[in-house]
Amino acid sequence: MVAGAFPLAKLLTLGARQLSRPLAARIKAGARASPFFRTYICLPPAQLYHWVEMRTKMRLLGFRGAAVKPLNEEAAAELGAELLGEALVFGVGGLCLYLEYLRQAGQSRRREEHLEQTLSDLRQGLEQLQRDLDELRAQGQRERAQ
Repeated sequence: MVAGAFPLAKLLTLGARQLSRPLAARIKAGARASPFFRTYICLPPAQLYHWVEMRTKMRLLGFRGAAVKPLNEEAAAELGAELLGEALVFGVGGLCLYLEYLRQAGQSRRREEHLEQTLSDLRQGLEQLQRDLDELRAQGQRERAQ
């Protein structure tokens, strides 16, 4: 295992996560400015999140049949942009974890293949030594018989 590879992977992961934060902030700003993005991308998840959150709070407080009023458009757009930005940051973090898992799995697979190759070479060497030993025994028995 290369000693310098692991800290470099950690540094790249940290860099990707740090770069995702300004990108998330730009997406939030774009979500606030674009009517299409606001209406079709930000508002539905924000209203769903608000509905689930309020239903959960009401059930915890003992209110079963109360209706949840939707958020106003400005608050929903803000919450949707916030959710989208956080989803992006967590998505990048999850992607980094997945890539690190793939890297570790690849290293493990290569290590296992190397061990299997070494074991195969040792078995072949043992078989060759066994054949040589059998040949020497047969040669020794022939010499004694003469």
